[in-house]
Amino acid sequence: MSDQILVTSRDKGFISAERLDEGFVSALEKAALLRLASATPPWINSDHLTLLGFLAQCLAGICYGLSRWHRSALLFGILFIALNWLGDSLDGTLARFRNRQRPRYGFYVDHVADTIAALFLMGGLAFSHYVHPAIAFGMLVSFLMLSIESYLATYTLGQFQLSYWKFGPTEIRILLIIGNIALLNHSVVTLFGVRFLLFDIGGSVAILGMTSMLIVSAISHTIRLYCEETLA
Repeated sequence: MSDQILVTSRDKGFISAERLDEGFVSALEKAALLRLASATPPWINSDHLTLLGFLAQCLAGICYGLSRWHRSALLFGILFIALNWLGDSLDGTLARFRNRQRPRYGFYVDHVADTIAALFLMGGLAFSHYVHPAIAFGMLVSFLMLSIESYLATYTLGQFQLSYWKFGPTEIRILLIIGNIALLNHSVVTLFGVRFLLFDIGGSVAILGMTSMLIVSAISHTIRLYCEETLA
């Protein structure tokens, strides 16, 4: 559902915002989603897929928590991350493919679900012992702040930024899957003679990246809005 992003206006109602997705795999992903939409059985609708994506991400977080005792839970985490991609990415494509769009409902439900599911995912990571809780908390805060900036830009500029610097939700899922596979063999790495948790390094890079994206986007959008609404 998140593929249909709208901004409000009292006079004009709801106006479709431009969707900006320039991720590394966005072209391939779009083609794959269209094929999946055409092959989806009639009894499956966008609500089912949204629920699948939400539950799958929550279960991925639970798997991270269980990996504290059973490392094999990381394999189930990979499965749920893949199911999260399927549900979260296909719901909007399916709605458009069938011309069954509910823009306001879809936008609201999808992003509320993403927010709650992110808490489950990062909470599970914090409990897993594979990442320091402060790093997991930092990733959650950075994600939520970047999301807020994106929603504000959607409303004020009519543009929904789905990816930043070639990285979007799908690229992040791919990195998580690669990280899970790496954790099965090595949870600790040595840099400059110092041992670090693998996910502490990855999480720190993620925090730095999202914070940089937030700062650059906020400055750029502020300048643009200032220029567009210069007082006489």
